Amino acid sequence: METVLAKYENQINVFSDYLEELPDSDEPVWILGERYNIKTEKSELLSDVRSRLWFTYRKKFSPIGGTGPCSDAGWGCMLRCGQMILGQALVCSHLGREWRWVSEGERPTEYHRILDCFLDKKDSCYSIHQMAQMGVGEGKSVGEWYGPNTVAQVLRKLALFDEWNSLAVYVAMDNTVVIEDIKKQCQQADRESRQSRPSASGESTEHGCSSRPLAWPFPQPNAQEPSSRWRPLLLVIPLRMGINSINPVYIQALKECFKMPQSCGVLGGKPNLAYYFIGYIGDELIYLDPHNTQPAVDSESGTLVDDQSYHCQRTPHMKITSLDPSVALGFFCKSEEDFDSWCNLIQQEILKKRNLRMFELVDKHPSHWPPFVPPTKPEVQTTGAEFIESTDQLFESEEEFEILNV
Repeated sequence: METVLAKYENQINVFSDYLEELPDSDEPVWILGERYNIKTEKSELLSDVRSRLWFTYRKKFSPIGGTGPCSDAGWGCMLRCGQMILGQALVCSHLGREWRWVSEGERPTEYHRILDCFLDKKDSCYSIHQMAQMGVGEGKSVGEWYGPNTVAQVLRKLALFDEWNSLAVYVAMDNTVVIEDIKKQCQQADRESRQSRPSASGESTEHGCSSRPLAWPFPQPNAQEPSSRWRPLLLVIPLRMGINSINPVYIQALKECFKMPQSCGVLGGKPNLAYYFIGYIGDELIYLDPHNTQPAVDSESGTLVDDQSYHCQRTPHMKITSLDPSVALGFFCKSEEDFDSWCNLIQQEILKKRNLRMFELVDKHPSHWPPFVPPTKPEVQTTGAEFIESTDQLFESEEEFEILNV
């Protein structure tokens, strides 16, 4: 009984410590589309926050590229934030927004497979190794700091090698979201993904998120496949909401984004300090901080990893006026109906109510743009890990986003 009481008391202390960080306000707390009352829903709020995948600096992993750095401390914070926004999309896709992580007990097999995609080793498709080496094709040397737009482009390209999730990553250009292009990308036949799905024996015909053997029985991804061919969508909208600081006219619109059920967070921060923003209360943005250097998790082939260090118990906050104007908004739409609903919300809450628009939402592909061709995985005869070491001939770098009118 004493042990049980001590454990309960520790949980109460954790809640108290966490809530001391947040402003004492009657205003609601918004976390990725979910609303909480800080005075009556304390435990629910903390449970939601700590259920988000938290990726931070790591040290003592295998050298990037074989001879590169063994830690991303000091330069990989935006890459880690990119991992977090993508991890949130995968959790919503496979487990649902309502799923909650608990520190003890069994985890869904889908959860372990999602986490496996981000382990710090070269054959995990969204590892720091893969992201840093894909960034070379975006003009970034390994060890160089990234901005939100560059990370978005890296995620878009790496997703082409992820046969398990079949996630469509669309990165808006010139502050414009084109509905026609998104539907074309999400509705395209995904033959490569279907061909590489596990067989009844659990083996895959091609490399998925990781090439290591799977020692536990994963469910087949097509067990609950929707009737349509819509691929789950991660929509990323890089913006610059000002020159040297955020223009106050965009603050309310930014808050509205966190209220939408499709919210997948925001990449941003302060100069050379990247954060993954997951919500707000009043004029304070709530975020997950990657600036905590932890040892790389040992992941032996075929074993489940210790995931305690991938969930954060505390969440800092900052004044929204301190936000660097360079950000990337993230939204996840699992179905076409979900995307149509998002378009309606954007029209009603963002575009029609604001004098200065954060971005444009158009039905048709602009005639003065080059034709839109849905991205496909390049034809190669090697694994993704080997392939990404040379990206110059694979992709063409996209233009940087424009500065919004101020």
